[in-house]
Amino acid sequence: MLIFRQLFDPQSSTYTYLLADGRAGEAVLIDPVFELAPRDSALLVELGLGLVCTLETHVHADHVTGAAMMKRRFGSAIALSADSGAEGADRYLAHGDRVQFGGRHLVVRATPGHTRGCVTYVLDDESMAFTGDCLLIRGSGRTDFQEGDPHALYRSVHSQILTLPHACLLYPAHDYRGLTVTSVAEEREFNPRLGGEVSEDDFTGYMSNLGLPHPKKMDIAVPANLRCGRPAGAEAADEQAWAPLTYTFAGVWEISPQTLQEAAAPVELVDVREPDEFVGPLGHIRGARLIPLGQLAGRLDELPRDRPLVVVCRSGARSAQATLALQRAGFARVANLGGGMLRWRAEGHPVETA
Repeated sequence: MLIFRQLFDPQSSTYTYLLADGRAGEAVLIDPVFELAPRDSALLVELGLGLVCTLETHVHADHVTGAAMMKRRFGSAIALSADSGAEGADRYLAHGDRVQFGGRHLVVRATPGHTRGCVTYVLDDESMAFTGDCLLIRGSGRTDFQEGDPHALYRSVHSQILTLPHACLLYPAHDYRGLTVTSVAEEREFNPRLGGEVSEDDFTGYMSNLGLPHPKKMDIAVPANLRCGRPAGAEAADEQAWAPLTYTFAGVWEISPQTLQEAAAPVELVDVREPDEFVGPLGHIRGARLIPLGQLAGRLDELPRDRPLVVVCRSGARSAQATLALQRAGFARVANLGGGMLRWRAEGHPVETA
């Protein structure tokens, strides 16, 4: 059973792709984004998957890869083109190589032109391909920096991508209009730069006159990506060192009841239930401050910023909402009590009642 997820970074309009063999529990991640490593990690954990490898379609200029972050967390290999010029990868890929995950694999096709080290990953049954910035939906990647070459890009697309079966679905690394997928048949007919009767000279003339500004993060992203996502001096985006926390795919940091019970650092407990629940049958945790969820936005000045906050409710649902609200309000160290008071009591931790 193939597991497939298309994930999106709204800041750089980057797509990250998760593919996994569900029976073997092995996955690969294509073009992960540094800031969203907690999201991708949470998805892998929640789906019960082991990450075998992160794959880059090329050295990106608009975001920093999450490859190094994922390797640190899961021990996954880092793989990208041997022509990329990057240092620190575990595997350098050449045309025709296979990347295995469980009983499935991706085939590497060299597709230079946007950059010298661009590759396209084709699923074993040729039902889908991941084209990076080589072929976009009704467009193509630019060719005016990072050893780009419009002649090479035209030949790459026509020899390595548009020769795939017409029904093969194509997934790009970016889209700026909200489009998610296309097909070989569509791009052969409708791509205004590369489809139909467009010749190599037509394409080269078009690409030579785009006049686009360089990506805003290029000076940061390219050097970091040439180190496989190890930006100098940058702290991990997902670290909250005050306690062992879990990051959920919904974007919420959670702390388990046992971890909270054993926490060495002092924390502020914020119970966001209603007053009658606070003194009701489930009781409350000793020392918790009652601030009902509907009052939270107007009472932020009551909460300390010099120690971590743990938010509590009956089941963990309302407190998850409160956790996100506190994060948006600038509270850096805040976590939801996973399972709420129901789990706290079920695990036998002490409570106070009226």
